[in-house]
Amino acid sequence: MQESNSNRVVLYVSAFLVVILVLFAILRDNAELITMSQASELLGSLSVKSVTVSDEYIYLKTDENFYKIVSSQVSPNLLKDYEVEVDSGSNILVYFLFTVLVLGIGSLAFRQYQKKSLHVDSQTTSNSSMLGTELSGVVEAIKSDITFDDIGGISDVKMELEEIIDFMRNPKRYKTFGARMPRGVLLVGPPGVGKTMIAKAVAHEAGVPFYYQSGASFVQIYVGMGAKRVHDLFQAAKNNSPSIIFIDEIDAVGKKRDGVRNDEREATLNQLLTEMDGFENSSGVIVVAATNQIDVLDSALLRSGRFDRRVFVELPTKRERESILVKYLDKVPNDVDVQAVANMTVGFNGASLAALVNEASLLAIRGHDFQVTIEHFHHVKDKVMFGKKKLQILSEKQKKYHITYQAAKAICASYYDLPFEKLMLSNEKLTPSTDEPLIQHELESRVKMFLAGVVACNIKYGEHTSSAKLDLDEAKVLVEKMTKEYGMGEGLLSKDKEEEIFMAKLYDETTSLLSSMSGVISKVEAILLERESITKVDVKKLIDEVL
Repeated sequence: MQESNSNRVVLYVSAFLVVILVLFAILRDNAELITMSQASELLGSLSVKSVTVSDEYIYLKTDENFYKIVSSQVSPNLLKDYEVEVDSGSNILVYFLFTVLVLGIGSLAFRQYQKKSLHVDSQTTSNSSMLGTELSGVVEAIKSDITFDDIGGISDVKMELEEIIDFMRNPKRYKTFGARMPRGVLLVGPPGVGKTMIAKAVAHEAGVPFYYQSGASFVQIYVGMGAKRVHDLFQAAKNNSPSIIFIDEIDAVGKKRDGVRNDEREATLNQLLTEMDGFENSSGVIVVAATNQIDVLDSALLRSGRFDRRVFVELPTKRERESILVKYLDKVPNDVDVQAVANMTVGFNGASLAALVNEASLLAIRGHDFQVTIEHFHHVKDKVMFGKKKLQILSEKQKKYHITYQAAKAICASYYDLPFEKLMLSNEKLTPSTDEPLIQHELESRVKMFLAGVVACNIKYGEHTSSAKLDLDEAKVLVEKMTKEYGMGEGLLSKDKEEEIFMAKLYDETTSLLSSMSGVISKVEAILLERESITKVDVKKLIDEVL
């Protein structure tokens, strides 16, 4: 009797499945979603045979294909040459029957499953809390569909990573020269600049499996579980090599070991170091990690042989913002000057620009407008605060002061050959701090660079802004060390007011230098106004013209 009931259930299930498949074939919407520009081209060419309007979409049928576009994007004027049919909703009854069938089969299957699995549930409940913290043993790769063309404004980063992509595509070419593949690439940059998207694009361009983990996922309560996660992750990647492992926010697991005992975190970090160090054969696996706090990472993690490449992803410049905005506005019906939007979004990162475009689109929809305009962006600009830098809220006059200030720092740093590659208008700090032993004239050059912005503003405007505080603080600290600790004043022992005298001497020398380079300052200011960045090479070329 029991076997007969089981056969009957199988028969019912099979019948229902056949009905569901038939209904799915009838009901599925197989129209291709197109953009506003494509729809306008089709309607303008008069190749559309019929137009059907529903609540959500407008369907366009040609002799060869079937298309659809979101109703809110289409202006009524575009349809004036066509006889429009309105979807009467005749499929409501079919949808209702489909729903009834699905609920019926679901209810029957649930009752059968409940009877068979009732005794199993009582046995597994007691073990689930412990097993929930462990990996299943199978780490699945993510298929990346993001390309570099989908990401705007990363030309410098792309050039840095092209060699790694080529290495993964053609490993034999490099092995013939005895070159090994870099074990790790560290992406460093503020939040929202697209570090995760860059890693996915690398995996897509290289055509290899992509394994994603966040640093926080390795942090476990039970000792040894984080290390097991790391081992399972690398094992899966090696079994499918060549492949890419991406660890987001690696600082969650790779912080400096400061002497405070934490067995689980240290075990996890040690396992990560071991996997990357080549104690086990990790050929064909590249680890890409992202962080916005490189200064907190353990020195063992940063040494050569682990993260061989460091790629700094900065906030986008005006041209890069234009490129990003073009990507986001491509599928949005708009009448917008992209340059105008880029000018009003100084300090925005890629995520902020995406949010800005989305908010502007939502505002247009709420207002029943057919296109997004610059007015929509003006209304939502202040709403999108994530990633906004202080520079964005400066007045035009304050911005002029800031550009002069940064231009003078760039000129002074280039003239004295201080270590920097590019000055960003949105970045307050030009050169990194250093604890390396420096000669007196090198220290004096750094102080002059800190004073350069104040000097230039005082020469040009007769005053400077309060934003100079950070540079002045660093200049004061450095002068104090030079006179009191390094014996670089008039004598080995500092005298009264020697710091003040020494600072005044360096200020006068900086004034003399910048006064002789007023033309260079004007040229650098013009470049910063247009590009919001300038390289050390470009500044040196301008200086060489007047020397």
